[in-house]
Amino acid sequence: MSSTSTGSTAQGQELLEAARSGDEDAFARLVDPHRGELHAHCYRMLGSMHDAEDALQDALLRAWKGLSGLEKQSALRAWLYKICTNTCLDAIAKRPKRVLPVDYGPSTDPHDGPGEPVVESVWIEPYPDEQLAVEDGYASPEASYEQREAVELAFIAALQLLPANQRAALILREVLGFSAQEVADSLDTSVASINSALQRARKTVDEKLPEQSQQETLRTLGDDGLRDVVEGYMTAMKSGNVDAVVSMLADDAVWSMPPATVWYRGTEEIIEFLKVGPLSGDWRWSHIPAHSSGQAAVGSYHWDPESETYLPFALDMLTLEGPKIKAITSFIVRTTDVDAEASRRWPEHPLDEEMAHTVFERAGLPASLD
Repeated sequence: MSSTSTGSTAQGQELLEAARSGDEDAFARLVDPHRGELHAHCYRMLGSMHDAEDALQDALLRAWKGLSGLEKQSALRAWLYKICTNTCLDAIAKRPKRVLPVDYGPSTDPHDGPGEPVVESVWIEPYPDEQLAVEDGYASPEASYEQREAVELAFIAALQLLPANQRAALILREVLGFSAQEVADSLDTSVASINSALQRARKTVDEKLPEQSQQETLRTLGDDGLRDVVEGYMTAMKSGNVDAVVSMLADDAVWSMPPATVWYRGTEEIIEFLKVGPLSGDWRWSHIPAHSSGQAAVGSYHWDPESETYLPFALDMLTLEGPKIKAITSFIVRTTDVDAEASRRWPEHPLDEEMAHTVFERAGLPASLD
């Protein structure tokens, strides 16, 4: 498996010796070239940006304290992955798995409203793949999944359904391309055990994933085709044209809105949801195209009369099936006071303002629009 270079072998070994002697700057220079890929690894394991950041910080602290166990700089990358993987396994054992609403409960009647949001840490979060420089293509010739494919929402949701050790084995072997022996060493088990875990993990993931990844779909559509879909969606939503929105959807499309637990499947349910919810006429919208989790996305802003600006409302992640929209996962970051009737249909919930800022900032979106 290829390694990210930190300079020549001799220079790298010198940095390692300096770090082992207590030089924090040398340690930082050793691990910084690997930080981005390790962060993505923690995200794949945990399904959460926040959890990934905590896990990576904890793992690097463990690495700093355990440098005496690393003798050769050439083994650094695999050693760091082992520490990050086991840190994530410890985190998984202490908290509920992350999911999307479709894996949380059944679909609901659009007329019942969104209900109380589940604000505790149960939801998968979008991943700013471009901001964090997740690369195109495969991590190595031995990998089975593309790097951007492996941060798509469907892939992350499928991973979270796996037992923790199966999840780790699949990511290390099929996403990162480590050998079965290297994976076994990371998880302190046998190659036979890893191969058995991989067989079960592949079956579960293959059953959950669509026939075509978003990476394949985006390449087929091309830049012009993707632009047509995104601009068509933004225009239809801004104008409040329910028919135009629905015409863009696959027949069995799904619309969900974490942290709300509700979700809707099929055009009939989505039409009713749009009429009583975002396209009821009670909101004014503005939109900006975005990209996150290896997918097309749209930043949706609502008009706030008090500040006389458009404020962040949701990051709409578009999962495409050819030119049709197969799923819209609308990560809601803020609700707003509207008139009394609208409030009964869509009650205001105080959400984390810091989350609103970070979700949009990570997607490269501004904090407000004029």
